[in-house]
Amino acid sequence: MRIVLLGAPGSGKGTQAQCLQRDLALPQVSTGDLLRRAVSEGTESGLSAKTAMDAGELVSDDIVLGMIKDRLEASDAASGYVLDGFPRNVAQAKGLDGVLRDLSQQLDAAVLMDVDFEVLMKRLTGRRTCSKTGKLLNIYFSPQSELDACLNAGGELLQREDDNEATISSRLNVYHDQTEPLIEFYCSRNLLKTLDADGEAQDIYTRLLATLGYV
Repeated sequence: MRIVLLGAPGSGKGTQAQCLQRDLALPQVSTGDLLRRAVSEGTESGLSAKTAMDAGELVSDDIVLGMIKDRLEASDAASGYVLDGFPRNVAQAKGLDGVLRDLSQQLDAAVLMDVDFEVLMKRLTGRRTCSKTGKLLNIYFSPQSELDACLNAGGELLQREDDNEATISSRLNVYHDQTEPLIEFYCSRNLLKTLDADGEAQDIYTRLLATLGYV
């Protein structure tokens, strides 16, 4: 099965993609991972991407699509994959259509991870890392016993610099302006499936499997 996961920052796309990879052997394809690997390996695409990033520019869609095409041609992606966080806008979605035509492939579904704005804000602004154990926690959703365990062990609950409300609001606004139009794009192609992505990760995963027809 070939899947695109859509959703705002904090909707849980990465977590659910990892679960699908673990249980169904569907590779998680993340543009961030592809870029980092291409740069570290010094591939032609990686060198082009590094030149752009070093100049403070965005990596062009052509470079990203080239990396994705190479990844989707890999043997482990023959039976399917999960595109996590790509496409991010309609132009990229149209570019992806072209790549898939070249590969004689078709998407099976675009799954929208649907979460209320207030929940997203709490997921993102509430993220903390225990300075003692490195454990990821959330001041809104983690059990109080886990938060207390970090503090009682002499640790601190550290917040990432970019997890502040202003930065996160900006990221969500970018999502609203650039990525939300993909909902209509994939709906018009009868590929869109909407998933309630609020709640515990395992419960969401169970709903995702049902949405995709695996249970």
